Amino acid sequence: MSDNLEVKPTVEPLSEDAFSCFGVMLGKPYPAEGGPAAFSNTATDFWQEHLFDAGQDGEVEILWVNYRNNEPSIAVFEKHMLTEQAVVPLTGSIVQVVAMSGRDGTPDLSTMRAFHIEPGQGVCMNSGIWHATRSSGSTCLMLTRRSTTLALVAQLNALPHADETILHEFGKRPVCINI
Repeated sequence: MSDNLEVKPTVEPLSEDAFSCFGVMLGKPYPAEGGPAAFSNTATDFWQEHLFDAGQDGEVEILWVNYRNNEPSIAVFEKHMLTEQAVVPLTGSIVQVVAMSGRDGTPDLSTMRAFHIEPGQGVCMNSGIWHATRSSGSTCLMLTRRSTTLALVAQLNALPHADETILHEFGKRPVCINI
């Protein structure tokens, strides 16, 4: 593998097409044709964006997350094996860095992309997508699986944990993005 520091994707605007191989873009406009789970009148609009998949027997959890790391270098990627994960900035924008898995299960850096996400937008990443988040200061709503959160917290605290979340450390060769 080449020196990871040479991998420098430029942050791009979030779009439905660009994000589609990693998951679903959230925050699209009201659908022109409505649908069975859509309603609009002069006072309010609501519509179904996505049916969240927490995996078999998964208990859905809503987290409040404060991001405050805007470093362009990324030393660790994480991926969740059993659940999707949605991230929606409420205050401040974020950069969501994503990558597919290679044949060996590690991040395939040739697929790495970085998306700028403003409040009012969001993403729901498929299970198995490697990711990291960057922001100079943002509070986000996160939708995930409760057991995945507990496993991640245990892993980050060097405690025994289930293998629902995998962390990939790049060591002395972090990847970088052009913020």
